[in-house]
Amino acid sequence: MTEQLVAEPSPLLRDKRRRPRVGHIEFLNCLPLFWGLARTGSLLDLDLRTDSPDGLNDALAAGDLDIGPISLVEFLRNADDLVALPDIAVGSDGGVMSCLILSQVPLEELDGERVALGSTSRTSVRLAQLLLEERVGVRPEYVVRAPDLASMMTEARAAVIIGDVALRAAMHDAPRLGLQVHDLGRMWKEWTGLPFVFAVFAARREFLAREPALVRQVHADLLASRDLSLREVAKVSEQAAQWEGFDAEILQRYYTSALDFSLGARQLAGIREFARQVGGGTAGFPPDVRIRLLDTSRAG
Repeated sequence: MTEQLVAEPSPLLRDKRRRPRVGHIEFLNCLPLFWGLARTGSLLDLDLRTDSPDGLNDALAAGDLDIGPISLVEFLRNADDLVALPDIAVGSDGGVMSCLILSQVPLEELDGERVALGSTSRTSVRLAQLLLEERVGVRPEYVVRAPDLASMMTEARAAVIIGDVALRAAMHDAPRLGLQVHDLGRMWKEWTGLPFVFAVFAARREFLAREPALVRQVHADLLASRDLSLREVAKVSEQAAQWEGFDAEILQRYYTSALDFSLGARQLAGIREFARQVGGGTAGFPPDVRIRLLDTSRAG
């Protein structure tokens, strides 16, 4: 179930305003969402905090951030405390290039075999488990390991890795080691016909209650940054390639053909389907978890 949350400004005024604490994933997949902030000057209005996906998950859930990207699983677990920002997310509508299962054998041969799960994304890990068990039909033995492909492969027959490590592995390590590459975004799309959202942007409900106009301004700034970055994606890719060890052409394809930075009706349908598949039991959220969306029609 999805609803729009309307918040009224608090009548209580604080003595001193502070910049909103906004999270930034340290992976390349979030770069287009923030690159334009420096160009527009909006970056100066944010207390930007960079961390791994799991670090930002914990910070937003604990109230140490006001707004930020949060892994889908953690968003669903904390849905009562969070409001999703519409039309902005990190996902894919098919192959995503940076959320992968790398395997020494066909996936159908992983039943009872050890699979190493990278420790930097709870959503990709849960998605990989779902796809292996329900789509492929195998029950591996899972172990959680640091996202180092070489060491993971010494202990396991397959590994789940994400982010920049996955991009490098698909281009260099997998061919060298003779590993099969399975894209989680593509597997999900082929199975369900839906996009997959790996992370949403969300605001804490109490911060929205205190600062509704500020939340809407940050949302608008992030959308403007994303749109500017995608208009100038060649420049973004060229600048990133100077420092990140990736070819600019690969990064441009990653940003324009693999990643989906939107959150609309189809993406919400994908979220609901994932919640239906994995919710209940020990998941930490029900299959019909309520998703609250920021009402952008109201001025502060």
